Amino acid sequence: MWLLLAVVSAALLGFYDVAKKQALRKNGTFAVLLVATALSTVFVSPFFRLGPVEDHLKLVLKAVLVTASWVSGMEGLKRLPLTTVSTIKGSRPVFVVIFSVLLFGERLDWMQWTGIVLVIVALYLLGFTSRSDGTVEVRKAGFLWMGLSVVTGVLSALYDKHIMQGMEPLFVQSWTNLFITIILALCVLFKRLFFGTNTLRSEATGGVSRGCPPRPLGVQGDGSPQASSPRFTWDWTIVLVAVLITAADACYFFALKQPDALLSVISVIRRASVLVTFLCGALLFKEDNLRAKALNMLLLAAGVVLLLLGS
Repeated sequence: MWLLLAVVSAALLGFYDVAKKQALRKNGTFAVLLVATALSTVFVSPFFRLGPVEDHLKLVLKAVLVTASWVSGMEGLKRLPLTTVSTIKGSRPVFVVIFSVLLFGERLDWMQWTGIVLVIVALYLLGFTSRSDGTVEVRKAGFLWMGLSVVTGVLSALYDKHIMQGMEPLFVQSWTNLFITIILALCVLFKRLFFGTNTLRSEATGGVSRGCPPRPLGVQGDGSPQASSPRFTWDWTIVLVAVLITAADACYFFALKQPDALLSVISVIRRASVLVTFLCGALLFKEDNLRAKALNMLLLAAGVVLLLLGS
């Protein structure tokens, strides 16, 4: 049952990434994250219940890790093509598998370790196939943001395995969403108070830092249109983002809660969502350099298949 839940979660995550890319065309990172997470909190609000203070403190830490991963990931998404971002995110299960073995005693066979090697090789080759993605400044910043997203995402996954041993899935999801919403709201308030409209405008036009030449107004890192207004613009795509991430997280937490579930396998299956985002990036966003990336994606997929066959 947990394998099926993991597969459903992976499919939902793929469409979630596509919806995020679309939502970022009209609004900045924090606006999309704040509104989508607030909506997700409303969706799971019927499952709120009081719990021990220790549990809530643990979920606050969980919320910090998730927020850091989301913000850095979406900043990278605004600077790099969807196909590139999707493949970089494929590195997460590699580290999750390794630390699952070291920390939780999960055991893998030779086929699974071969899959890990293939994934690492695919990510190494990505560095060559992504050289032409965007300007030099935007590309460097994008890879730095994605690196931070991967690290915090791995820590969050490992932490999930720990806290789910003593908490219920919907308790974790509901309170974590609430804490994330509060953190994001504080971030937005901080930016408005100390940086004002200029920072919001920078975020809405690509988030280029000082000292880096800005892109033309209305253009993203992959050449797709970007909103020129610093004000929040309502977009029904944000509702879709909230629905998809709520459903994907629910499937993930319920899968992880089951006694025989393996975090290493679940993590790999969820990253199979890159197949959905890669296809959508090619078909919907008409991104460039697809042939070389497709070869990397096939190598990455081969590694994932070996990991699953060995499970």
